[in-house]
Amino acid sequence: MSDPFFRPVSGFDLPRFAGVPTFMRLPHVDPAHPRFADVDIGIIGVPWDSGTTNRPGPRHGPRQLRDMSTMIRAQNGATGVRPFEAANCADLGDVPPNPADIMDSMERITAFYDGVVAAGITPLTAGGDHLSSLPVLRALARNGPLGMIHFDSHTDLFNSYFGGTKYTHGTPFRRAVEEGLLDPKRVIQIGIRGSAYDMEDRDFAAATGIRIVPIEEFFARGPEDVMAEARALVGSDPTYVSYDIDFVDPAFAPGTGTPEVGGPTSFQALQVARLLSGVTIAGADLVEVSPPFDASGGTAFLGVSIMFEMLCCMTGNGTT
Repeated sequence: MSDPFFRPVSGFDLPRFAGVPTFMRLPHVDPAHPRFADVDIGIIGVPWDSGTTNRPGPRHGPRQLRDMSTMIRAQNGATGVRPFEAANCADLGDVPPNPADIMDSMERITAFYDGVVAAGITPLTAGGDHLSSLPVLRALARNGPLGMIHFDSHTDLFNSYFGGTKYTHGTPFRRAVEEGLLDPKRVIQIGIRGSAYDMEDRDFAAATGIRIVPIEEFFARGPEDVMAEARALVGSDPTYVSYDIDFVDPAFAPGTGTPEVGGPTSFQALQVARLLSGVTIAGADLVEVSPPFDASGGTAFLGVSIMFEMLCCMTGNGTT
């Protein structure tokens, strides 16, 4: 059982619209806090989108995700899991980026996560654009490459943009494979779709052994079968989970920078996260929520609901 200090504030004690918002109404425990070393799972904001190449805005994602997360309650209605009783969970605050310098920002992010890893905390990240995943992986994979289950409409495996720019939200996992942070034979990318510039990213995946599940295959087989393959592919070794909100059809998640039509419903978006149960999750992220394109807040609410499903699996007592 978790320490009562790490339990969220109940809506029965303080209305959800009141108080200072933290992720899922958990205590704010930054690295200087005396209880930092007691945290098991830390939720971290990375308010940074300097890797964005089209519609900006994910730098504002963590703040809106925090606000909408006040709707998260103590128990998973589908599985019965009560994650806040199973592990000490806390909001670790935001990594302070340098919005004018991509390389400096990535160094800051990695340094923050180095401290999280050193404290034995498993991170759950709220982005930020998808380039945010790369500096996080640099901290988590210091002892060897990780597997990855990746939900997205894009592979993010391109080599460069605009004639040689190596660091954008379309390149993080190409860099992660090249840097030895990911074992490509334990990487599966689910939901890939949309028009393309060319097949460079798919060719790289084929050459290195990355498994791509296009959206047509996802719908033909169904979430349960695809996720069974994902769990088998990554096995019992440490695995990163990266979830781009544009995996979801823009009818359900319009608030993102690069939407692609023809995607899963909001129910299927939760379902695949729930089916992560049994995976050894070394860390996870939910990225690319862009509040300027999310007038109702519905995309952010779906995002934190997905994070809650992942959190339930990360506590080790999720169910399939």
